[in-house]
Amino acid sequence: MPIFAFPLPDEAATERLGDLLARRLQVRDLVALHGGLGVGKTTLARAVLRAASGDPALIVPSPTFTLVEVYETRRGTFWHFDLYRLEAPEQVFELGWEEARADGIALVEWPERLGGLLPGDRLDVMLGIDGAGRRAELRGDERLAGF
Repeated sequence: MPIFAFPLPDEAATERLGDLLARRLQVRDLVALHGGLGVGKTTLARAVLRAASGDPALIVPSPTFTLVEVYETRRGTFWHFDLYRLEAPEQVFELGWEEARADGIALVEWPERLGGLLPGDRLDVMLGIDGAGRRAELRGDERLAGF
């Protein structure tokens, strides 16, 4: 599994990474966004969705309370999951998980909440604090992580 690291000193750097990811993602891809509160998971997901839609002003709310938001883009249908409030992994099926995996592209915040349901064929993005900015490490499918 390749590992690539990207410094994200500001939001513009996060937007550039989001643009790179959006250009590589295809139907049935899954991006697992790892990291604690406030490390930029939603910011990166928002950057991917805006790049995929071609609309830099696209309103992308955090799905913290809805658990999932769906976006039709020129790159395909994106499913943005925030599983922080998931009480049991099986609850993901009530959110359209099977449809997202079959016909869409999934961006998943708090993927560890899936336990054994988290597919092995995915791109893991580990986000963390790095000084005054952030840092992203990508692991997984070389097609997606091979920058």
